[in-house]
Amino acid sequence: MSVDASPVAPAVVRTKVRVPLRFADGWGTTADVFTFTGLADGKEHLAFGVGDYERADVPLVRPHSECLTGDVFGSERCDCGPQLREAVQRIADTGGYLLYLRQEGRGIGLYAKLDAYALQDGGLDTYEANVALGRGEDERDYTAAAQMLHALGADRVRLLTNNPDKAAQLTAHGITVAERVPTGVHVSSSNVRYLRAKVEHTGHTLALPA
Repeated sequence: MSVDASPVAPAVVRTKVRVPLRFADGWGTTADVFTFTGLADGKEHLAFGVGDYERADVPLVRPHSECLTGDVFGSERCDCGPQLREAVQRIADTGGYLLYLRQEGRGIGLYAKLDAYALQDGGLDTYEANVALGRGEDERDYTAAAQMLHALGADRVRLLTNNPDKAAQLTAHGITVAERVPTGVHVSSSNVRYLRAKVEHTGHTLALPA
């Protein structure tokens, strides 16, 4: 999406609470979970401070868009669940933040995402399906993510993502991306078409099998 770098009011941390985390494979860690006041879109986004995040010179940061089907129910139509699991462990190793952003379906919402799945079953790819519903290919806006990072004092980050748009939007809102770190390639027979569309439509840095 186009980046609107108009100044926005700062957000502030409203709550910090420690939460033990455990994933389905048994791996676990502890995170400090932050909530915020003043986010531009008014949504209840969360930041998870993981590992020795308070002493990380340049924290590793993963902006992760909520995916109920993948994150919670293990859907194999996408790579969201494996990316979330990978990101938390990698951030725990170096110190940083997972930003859990309430942007289901690349910003179009859960019901619309499932409508798009039905269109994909008819032959469209994930981006074409969104457009067929009258929506943008990717409606996500990372203004709130930048506000969260500023509120946490993380103005310079290593960004864990394959998506160049995340880096561009955060940079436009005053976050210095010192390095873009790729995630793993979580490919399966069920999601390879979805991942290929990411590469072809939005330039994701994914090394997919031929």
